[in-house]
Amino acid sequence: MKILKLDTETKKDLLNNLLKRSPNQYDTYMETVSLIIEDVRANGNHALFAYTKQFDKADISKDNILVTEAEYEEAYQTVAPEVIEVIKKAAINIKNYHAKQKQYSWFDSEPNGVILGQKVTPLSSVGVYVPGGKAAYPSSVLMNVLPARVAGVKEVIMVTPPDRDGKIYAGTLVAAREAGVDRIYKAGGAQAIAALAFGTESVPKVDKIVGPGNIYVALAKKAVYGHVSIDSIAGPSEILVLADETANPRYIAADLLSQAEHDELASAILVTTSSEVAEQVLKEVEGFTAILSRKEIIKKSLDNYGYILIASNIEEAIAAANEIASEHLEILTKDPFQIMTKIENAGAIFLGEYSSEPLGDYFAGPNHVLPTNGTAKFFSPLSVDDFIKKSSIISYSKEALEPIHKDIVTFAEAEGLTAHANSISVRFEEKGEEC
Repeated sequence: MKILKLDTETKKDLLNNLLKRSPNQYDTYMETVSLIIEDVRANGNHALFAYTKQFDKADISKDNILVTEAEYEEAYQTVAPEVIEVIKKAAINIKNYHAKQKQYSWFDSEPNGVILGQKVTPLSSVGVYVPGGKAAYPSSVLMNVLPARVAGVKEVIMVTPPDRDGKIYAGTLVAAREAGVDRIYKAGGAQAIAALAFGTESVPKVDKIVGPGNIYVALAKKAVYGHVSIDSIAGPSEILVLADETANPRYIAADLLSQAEHDELASAILVTTSSEVAEQVLKEVEGFTAILSRKEIIKKSLDNYGYILIASNIEEAIAAANEIASEHLEILTKDPFQIMTKIENAGAIFLGEYSSEPLGDYFAGPNHVLPTNGTAKFFSPLSVDDFIKKSSIISYSKEALEPIHKDIVTFAEAEGLTAHANSISVRFEEKGEEC
């Protein structure tokens, strides 16, 4: 991890380095992904099961691709009761938070017979991708499924890779049951994304695919977009801590490492106005890293994408935070709420020293599926809005259309669209004017 003075050149180099981690930079994998997608699209189950055997070493067929009730029951016996209780508590928080996002249809009417409105309709079906193996995260199950359920999606199905014995991680099954998943299919990788996008003899086609995955999953989602909708093409995890001289260096170090442990491509950045805080954070990082279980991953992450930047003043620090547009932003300053009002680009904002990033990952309620790689400049966290569609409603009476119909005709003729103009004028033609 490096301590650097924050200046224009440093910021430029940092942003260029972070962008190297974007899934858009991994086109070398695209040929393989495209072949898998086309194979599954053309050959359905046969290709899906073959890739599951090749990549996951599991013998899956139409007879055992679906998770059974017995497997759910076994999962509840396997997962520790205290973990199940925490999953249930987190689910309540997440559901309650997202319930406040729910939108409803609305209509405005006027006395002359004009009715305008917006009809909100939940998506019919959503596919949720859940990683397996070492990257199995029950928290992501809750975050992806519960907003869909709040939105009113009719069918939520899940795909997740099985282990060699054809089993699914027990914590994933418990979270899926608590969140209300309808069906779970034992399939992963680009082949599972293709199955959701185009359907197979066993896996139904869905309207939208959400959920995190490796580079093959990310590129597969990118490739099938347009055939189905997707949430986003997520990149590696990120955290930026904005701190002044009042911040606790030990807390900062712990929070930076909470993201660095995700994988070697994760980024952890501190922007501070205090050189003393910077030096103390670096010492704390070294001390924590030596005793943490994923220290090898942490070291690689910090070596490549870990930064401690010293800003001349808080305004410069805020400007850097907005330009980096991190997935997670912690504000550890004397008045974090005041600083927050100046933040324009961040996936999730954590205010104060007791609002550490893992609080959002697991329990608080806001979604932890967030924009990465600077896309917080134009993307938002996953929400209920991602699982609905909106239709405009327009109804005019003859009395409402008559006084403005010539305006519409004029506009249409100005664009050279005479059939548009005729569609309006024909309703007010005098007798004897018919063609």
